[in-house]
Amino acid sequence: MDFKKFKAATVQTSPVFLNVEKTVEKAITFIKEASQNGAQLIAFPEVFVAGYPYWNWIMTPVQGSKWYEKLYKCSVKVEDAEMQPLFQAAKEYNIHIVIGVNERGDSYGEIYNTNLIIDNNGVLIGKHRKLVPTWAEKLTWTSGDGSSLKVYNTEIGPIGTLACGENTNTLARFTLLSQGELIHIANYISLPVAPPDYNMAEAIKIRAAAHSFEGKLFTIVSCSTISKEIMDALKEDVPNVEELLTRKNSAFSGFIGPNGAVIGEPLIDDEGMVYADIDLEKCIQPKQMHDILGHYNRFDIFDLRVNIAPTRKITFIDNHEEFNKR
Repeated sequence: MDFKKFKAATVQTSPVFLNVEKTVEKAITFIKEASQNGAQLIAFPEVFVAGYPYWNWIMTPVQGSKWYEKLYKCSVKVEDAEMQPLFQAAKEYNIHIVIGVNERGDSYGEIYNTNLIIDNNGVLIGKHRKLVPTWAEKLTWTSGDGSSLKVYNTEIGPIGTLACGENTNTLARFTLLSQGELIHIANYISLPVAPPDYNMAEAIKIRAAAHSFEGKLFTIVSCSTISKEIMDALKEDVPNVEELLTRKNSAFSGFIGPNGAVIGEPLIDDEGMVYADIDLEKCIQPKQMHDILGHYNRFDIFDLRVNIAPTRKITFIDNHEEFNKR
C-alpha cells in the first residue's frame, strides 16, 4: 500500500476584483512560488476567480442588481481562453490546484460557485458546484447537484472539496468520506458582516477540525481577504463600506491533521501563503478508535442514499410510445 507524503500550500489573499485575467495572473505567482518551495498541492479561496458578491450583504437586492450583471460578465467557463494559463501553470510547475471560480451557466441568470480540481498534468479532473448558496448568496448563485460530490484520485492521494458553509453539511461530508477522501480542501471567503458574536475565523477552524477528526484525514483551508480595492469599488453605493467590511477574526487559512489539531501556524486575517508536510499514513492509526466508515458505524441501522444524477432541466421526447410510458 502506498500512502503519499508531500508538501502542500494554502493561500489567503484577495482576487483582483472582477478581473479574470489579472486574478489568474495573481494565482500563477502563488503557484510558481509554491512549486519552487516544493509544494505539490496548492489551495485557493472560494470564488477566487474573480470575486465574491459582497454587495448581497451590504446593499438591497435592487441596488445589487447592477453588480450581479458585472459578476455574470466576468464569470467563466473552464474552456475560456483566460483560464488556460491556469491549466498550463499546473503542468509547468508540476502541482495540483484547487481553486474557486464563478462558473457561468447556460442561462444568463445562472452562475455557480464552483471549485476546480486540476492535476499536475494540467488536466481538469473535476469540478464541484456548491450545493446550497448560503443566506444572502442565494441572490447570486444557482445550486449545484449531487453529480459533483466526488473524490478524485491523484498522484498525491484522494482529494475532495466543499465550499464554505457546505463544510457544515454532515451528509455532504460523509458522502466524500465514503469515497475514500484523505485530502479535503475547504475554501472560504472572509465574512466580517456576520452577526457581532460570530467569530468567522474560529467557525472555519471548528468546521475543519470536525471534518478531520470525524473522518481521520487532512483538511486544507484557504480563505480570501477583502482588499481596499474591493471596498473602494463598492464605496459609491455604500459610503460606510469600511465599517461594514472590516472586522478582525474574519478569515482563517491553514492545515488540520487527522487528530483534529491545527498543523503549524495558521493565517488569521493576514495575507500570505503557508505550508505543511502531509503524511497520509497518519490517517490510519486514529481509525482504530473511531472509523465511521467501518467498524464504528451501523449500516444495518443507517442507510444514506445520494442522488448523483446531474440535474436535467428538460426532457425532449420524439416518440409517442415513449411519451405514453410516462
